[in-house]
Amino acid sequence: MLVASVDTDSAEAVQPVLERLVGKGCVTRVRDNEFRIEAELEGEDAKELNRSLLSELRRAERRTRLRAEWTSDGTTERFFDYVLKKSKITVK
Repeated sequence: MLVASVDTDSAEAVQPVLERLVGKGCVTRVRDNEFRIEAELEGEDAKELNRSLLSELRRAERRTRLRAEWTSDGTTERFFDYVLKKSKITVK
Protein backbone atom coordinates (compact mmCIF):
# COMPACT_ATOMS: atom_id res chain seq x y z
CA MET A 1 0.00 0.00 0.00
CA LEU A 2 1.30 3.41 -0.96
CA VAL A 3 0.29 6.68 0.64
CA ALA A 4 2.25 9.60 -0.77
CA SER A 5 2.48 13.31 -1.35
CA VAL A 6 3.85 14.58 -4.66
CA ASP A 7 4.95 18.20 -4.98
CA THR A 8 5.91 19.47 -8.42
CA ASP A 9 6.56 22.61 -10.43
CA SER A 10 4.29 21.41 -13.24
CA ALA A 11 1.10 19.67 -12.14
CA GLU A 12 -0.13 19.53 -15.74
CA ALA A 13 2.87 17.44 -16.79
CA VAL A 14 2.88 15.16 -13.73
CA GLN A 15 -0.85 14.42 -13.32
CA PRO A 16 -1.24 12.16 -16.40
CA VAL A 17 1.88 10.22 -15.39
CA LEU A 18 0.54 9.75 -11.86
CA GLU A 19 -2.82 8.56 -13.11
CA ARG A 20 -1.18 6.08 -15.49
CA LEU A 21 1.18 4.69 -12.83
CA VAL A 22 -1.36 4.49 -10.01
CA GLY A 23 -4.04 2.87 -12.14
CA LYS A 24 -7.02 2.00 -9.95
CA GLY A 25 -5.60 3.92 -6.99
CA CYS A 26 -6.64 7.40 -5.96
CA VAL A 27 -4.87 10.56 -7.16
CA THR A 28 -6.19 13.74 -5.53
CA ARG A 29 -5.01 17.24 -6.26
CA VAL A 30 -4.76 18.99 -2.86
CA ARG A 31 -3.14 22.25 -4.00
CA ASP A 32 -2.07 23.86 -7.26
CA ASN A 33 1.09 21.77 -7.52
CA GLU A 34 0.55 19.01 -4.95
CA PHE A 35 -1.10 15.59 -5.17
CA ARG A 36 -2.01 12.92 -2.65
CA ILE A 37 -1.80 9.30 -3.76
CA GLU A 38 -3.32 6.17 -2.24
CA ALA A 39 -2.75 2.99 -4.20
CA GLU A 40 -1.88 -0.69 -4.20
CA LEU A 41 1.22 -1.31 -6.31
CA GLU A 42 3.09 -4.55 -6.89
CA GLY A 43 6.81 -4.91 -7.21
CA GLU A 44 10.02 -6.36 -5.82
CA ASP A 45 10.25 -4.14 -2.73
CA ALA A 46 9.40 -0.65 -1.47
CA LYS A 47 12.79 0.80 -2.41
CA GLU A 48 12.49 -0.35 -6.04
CA LEU A 49 8.85 0.76 -6.33
CA ASN A 50 9.71 4.16 -4.88
CA ARG A 51 12.69 4.58 -7.20
CA SER A 52 10.72 3.68 -10.32
CA LEU A 53 7.78 5.92 -9.35
CA LEU A 54 9.99 8.95 -8.69
CA SER A 55 12.07 8.33 -11.83
CA GLU A 56 8.94 8.33 -13.99
CA LEU A 57 7.64 11.50 -12.34
CA ARG A 58 10.97 13.28 -12.82
CA ARG A 59 10.98 12.40 -16.50
CA ALA A 60 7.80 14.48 -16.76
CA GLU A 61 9.07 17.31 -14.49
CA ARG A 62 12.58 17.36 -13.06
CA ARG A 63 11.61 19.41 -9.99
CA THR A 64 9.21 16.87 -8.48
CA ARG A 65 9.43 15.77 -4.85
CA LEU A 66 7.98 12.57 -3.40
CA ARG A 67 7.18 11.85 0.24
CA ALA A 68 6.02 8.25 0.32
CA GLU A 69 4.95 5.69 2.89
CA TRP A 70 4.99 2.09 1.64
CA THR A 71 3.35 -0.63 3.75
CA SER A 72 3.58 -4.36 3.09
CA ASP A 73 3.45 -7.45 5.32
CA GLY A 74 3.56 -5.43 8.55
CA THR A 75 6.52 -3.27 7.50
CA THR A 76 6.20 0.43 6.79
CA GLU A 77 8.99 2.31 5.03
CA ARG A 78 9.03 6.09 4.62
CA PHE A 79 10.95 7.78 1.84
CA PHE A 80 11.75 11.35 0.92
CA ASP A 81 12.60 11.31 -2.77
CA TYR A 82 14.99 8.35 -3.18
CA VAL A 83 16.14 8.22 0.45
CA LEU A 84 14.74 5.81 3.07
CA LYS A 85 14.04 7.91 6.15
CA LYS A 86 12.39 5.40 8.48
CA SER A 87 11.47 1.74 8.59
CA LYS A 88 9.00 0.32 11.12
CA ILE A 89 7.88 -3.26 11.69
CA THR A 90 4.45 -3.73 13.22
CA VAL A 91 4.01 -6.95 15.17
CA LYS A 92 0.56 -8.48 14.77
